[in-house]
Amino acid sequence: MNAQPIPSTPEDLDAAEGSTFTGSGTGPSAGTAEAGQKDTAPEDRLVTTAHILELPDGPLSYTATTGTVVLREEPEGTEYGRAKAYAELFSVSYVATEQDPARPVLFAFNGGPGASTVWLHLGLFGPRRVDTADAGAPVAPPYRLLDNTETLLRHADLVMVDAMTTGYSRPAPGSKPDRHHGLTEDRDLIASFVVDWLTRNDRWTSPIHLAGESYGTTRASAVAARLMDRYYVAVEGVSLISPVLDFGTISFDPANDRPYLHYLPTYAAIAHAHGKHEGRLLQDVVDEAEAFAEQEYPALLAAGLRLSPEQKQEAAARIGALIGVDPAWVERANLRIEHMAFLAELLREEGLIAGRIDGRFTSPMGAGNAPTTETDPSIDQLAPAYTATINQYLRTELGYSSDIVYEIMSGRVHPWSYKEFEGRSVEVASDLARLLRTSPHTRVYVAHGYHDAATPFHASEHVLAHLPIPQQDYAERIRVEYYEAGDMMYCHEPSRRAMSQHLAEFVGGVEHAPVGHGEGHIG
Repeated sequence: MNAQPIPSTPEDLDAAEGSTFTGSGTGPSAGTAEAGQKDTAPEDRLVTTAHILELPDGPLSYTATTGTVVLREEPEGTEYGRAKAYAELFSVSYVATEQDPARPVLFAFNGGPGASTVWLHLGLFGPRRVDTADAGAPVAPPYRLLDNTETLLRHADLVMVDAMTTGYSRPAPGSKPDRHHGLTEDRDLIASFVVDWLTRNDRWTSPIHLAGESYGTTRASAVAARLMDRYYVAVEGVSLISPVLDFGTISFDPANDRPYLHYLPTYAAIAHAHGKHEGRLLQDVVDEAEAFAEQEYPALLAAGLRLSPEQKQEAAARIGALIGVDPAWVERANLRIEHMAFLAELLREEGLIAGRIDGRFTSPMGAGNAPTTETDPSIDQLAPAYTATINQYLRTELGYSSDIVYEIMSGRVHPWSYKEFEGRSVEVASDLARLLRTSPHTRVYVAHGYHDAATPFHASEHVLAHLPIPQQDYAERIRVEYYEAGDMMYCHEPSRRAMSQHLAEFVGGVEHAPVGHGEGHIG
């Protein structure tokens, strides 16, 4: 891998050698900006570098454009055509040197809300990837980057964009960040960024793909619909990695039994990962748990106080056996197991807690009788490598630096607004369904992690199966794959390789046969 800065404008030619940025202004600044420099109008801060990735079938030449771009709007009541800066969004764009207008371009973002896109960027999509830990095999510092020979850049140009107040994305001077901290506002901001990027890069005729992970799938569904509804931009593909499309399926709220049903197959899968179903195949355990969650369990919960003590005890024994915990604990929980409580209970006898993002990960328990987990072992063990490598990578290989913090995970986005959903469940399933009805060529790829206790696969299955679309579209335009890992399934090497291949097929338009649970990729 090699890299060389490329001047972004003719005016930069004389100063290009050793330069780390082009442009000037306020907001997130590159490291060579003069101290105390204050311009009234913010400007783009971008640096472009040239790279070569050595692949088994030959070298791949590409450019990386890194930095912040200024987005502008025409506020109501202002003179027509007078656009005002309102946001400076950070992104890294990878474009193959041999440019082809027919080459797909994929926009990717993570979720949270509050997560930067470092996870998909260095974990799955980008030409460089972090050498990270997997469950039971932590990687010690110094952390390092590897060439990603499975990068999706082989098949599509990539734009890794950070949502507001994540990464280096910030409001423009005079604007406030909280105006973007909400589902609708965030949706509109990212949709505007996509339109802006297509215009700046003359890529309006390229096939467009969106990819999101976790809450990023909520974002991707909403943005894809917004692009069609507002701009008549029809995306070719939407990749939903660890999706959450209806928060009512995963929110443990009073009088809402849906999460207990949808989480149970995930609990069973995590129990299997920790040896609670010795001698059984994961697929058999998942199939049994799903059958119970869809047939017997709803009736048991619906019965409530009408269950006899004997019936309740019998049900608790069945649930306990499925998810690997003491039936008496299940009975005391009134047959309703909340996910953080489960992650604390499953391995209590061993003095361990299990991870939420990936239930295969564990760490020592702080208090032996704690009712829930105090932290998430999966994030704790994965995040340091991503934090170190993204900061080093941006500065040393991509030539971009800033004097503000690159926000890997930011709590500053909260409270996150869902004001449009007052009195009802937060959901974007209706957006996704409307998009599929109005854009007949849009396809959907769905990636589920069996051990994901943040966005359980059974909840997603349920929502997808109830989209108000023709059954033929459900069968032919939605591709669903399963992986033996968690929300960030690409930290599991067999899953990362399988997922990279599936995404390459999806973006390339390769036809696929219907896939059952885990076919071809349970490691």
